Amino acid sequence: MAGTMPSEGPARAGEEWGGPLIITEDERLLDDLLRLCAAAGALPEVAHGLPARKGGWEAAPLVIVGADCAGRLRGAGRRPGVILAAGGTDDPETWRQAVALGAERVLGLPDGERWLVDRIADAVEGDGPPALTVGVIGGRGGAGASTLAAALAVTAARTGRRTMLVDGDPLGGGLDVLLGGEKEKGLRWPAFAESRGRVACGALEESLPRLHSLRVLSWDRGTEVAIPPPAMRAVVSAARRRGGVVVVDLPRRADEATAEALSQVDVGLLLVPTELRAVAAAQRVAAGVRPLLGDLRLVARGTPDRHGHGLPPAEIARLMDLPLAGELPWELGLFADLARGLPPGSQARGPLARFCGEFWSRATGGRDGATEPGADRKGASGGVGPAAARPDGADGGRP
Repeated sequence: MAGTMPSEGPARAGEEWGGPLIITEDERLLDDLLRLCAAAGALPEVAHGLPARKGGWEAAPLVIVGADCAGRLRGAGRRPGVILAAGGTDDPETWRQAVALGAERVLGLPDGERWLVDRIADAVEGDGPPALTVGVIGGRGGAGASTLAAALAVTAARTGRRTMLVDGDPLGGGLDVLLGGEKEKGLRWPAFAESRGRVACGALEESLPRLHSLRVLSWDRGTEVAIPPPAMRAVVSAARRRGGVVVVDLPRRADEATAEALSQVDVGLLLVPTELRAVAAAQRVAAGVRPLLGDLRLVARGTPDRHGHGLPPAEIARLMDLPLAGELPWELGLFADLARGLPPGSQARGPLARFCGEFWSRATGGRDGATEPGADRKGASGGVGPAAARPDGADGGRP
């Protein structure tokens, strides 16, 4: 009778099979496959033939069969997700075995290692729709981009969406501080600085601080002030694979790491105060971002002393040649709320929360919990984001 063993501890009765099934007696091949499973963040089961565990062949999300054991599986039922692993792919007998098994691929090692790590991770993590990813950029310093990014994340989490907030600005002071969670346990950016290739999305989510029902990847209080581009690419990719929504607070400079993040952003929001100097500064920011982001939209932010004297949002959109995602009035009492430990967007009737709620409603087609990257990208009149945070323009900035 063929034996089956988990690579670490037995499976509990009734437990769903979580990792791939490896079938081989070749110790060198097994060592390589276990190493690749570890790189993908997966815990496999190992067997020398058809697994003794009832339903194991059918239940495993992926089956990796060594060429040394392929001949023993001729009676196994056909199923998707079978990989035949061998030291090389030149032997005609290996291909005959693959056809008999219905394998989707014959994989030679070590050449196919990177592909197999991704395939294992995809099988274990699932292949649901990626997260709707929104990037927020300040048109000038102090525009309030971090506040808007945090409010978008808080609002999304409040409606039950799986939400991750990523701090892409090393010089921003830390989004965990803005959310009152600087002492919360969990990993910060420096722990991911050496990340390359594939980062397991489940492990990423579990390792981060949980604040206000969302996960936050922020900076610590150390001196490191750079995100290596490969780390940015790997981490944002992992965050997106988990589904739900991802909000990225981006710096105004378009360096290589920022370019990696922008390449994965579905919708960019450029926050511009309604004053002429801010527009002039924002034009430079937009010039650096536009080549890297297909969908960039303007959010006009009112200033505390506007009272009708600032530039109209439609005029700013015209000057910048950007679609208008909405107007965000100045919110009195926001800084006092932050000082009391209330996160941005927590005042459900305030302009900030209303703007964010309407943005997510439009971005997801009005369906709570549903996220479709790029949904409704039609321009200012019907695209992602609200036409205006205050429909009649008469809010006056009062919460």
